[in-house]
Amino acid sequence: MTALEERPTQSAAVFSPTFDAQTDPLDVIRWALQTHPDLTMPSAFNLNGVVLLDLAGRAGYTGEVVFVDTGYHFPETLTTRDNLATRYPQMTFVTLNAGATPEDGQTDASLYSTDPDACCAVRKVAPLQAYLRQRAPSALLNARSRDQASTRADIPFVEEGTRRKINPLAFWTREQLEAYAAAHALPVNPLYADGFLSVGCWPCTRAVKPGEDARAGRWAGKGKTECGLWAGDGKL
Repeated sequence: MTALEERPTQSAAVFSPTFDAQTDPLDVIRWALQTHPDLTMPSAFNLNGVVLLDLAGRAGYTGEVVFVDTGYHFPETLTTRDNLATRYPQMTFVTLNAGATPEDGQTDASLYSTDPDACCAVRKVAPLQAYLRQRAPSALLNARSRDQASTRADIPFVEEGTRRKINPLAFWTREQLEAYAAAHALPVNPLYADGFLSVGCWPCTRAVKPGEDARAGRWAGKGKTECGLWAGDGKL
């Protein structure tokens, strides 16, 4: 009996599947689609996110891909978003806060340096939280993996909470992700080749040094490792 067949009469509210570290991410995504027809995918279009998009497409995902424009994204990130939207026309790409700029009045232009938590809260977390309150999906499909950072070392395939978080790539390594992206000629953000293994906003992102976690270049020296979407009091 496969994970997809296990105890099929139980409701989605109480049924959590039995997966293990060797489970194919495609099986996790197919289970998620079957269990949560309103599944929604937030993405920042990093390597993990690009791989997840391709896997989701193969599994039959045709829902929304939600991106938050903070006003501080690298041009390469926005181009990657556009390339992916062209490649996966069966999905609906949604950009929240579209056209944001550092001078748009949402925050003081220097807030990212004086209080990066507050900057993330206003420019990234709040727009997505508001959108999800409006749409009210029962589960989110996201691309986090255990080897991205020590703060993510215990991520399971399925996280319970106010809404489920489905993490199909939880056990994939960076090497597996790179190999998959190369084998399928995926349009990875070109900054990745320059050492930006996790790309966020340009004021708070640097290239990763040899031996560092993939997310070590995010908010380096600021005592911060997460934007607030997946950890902390305001997590999704």
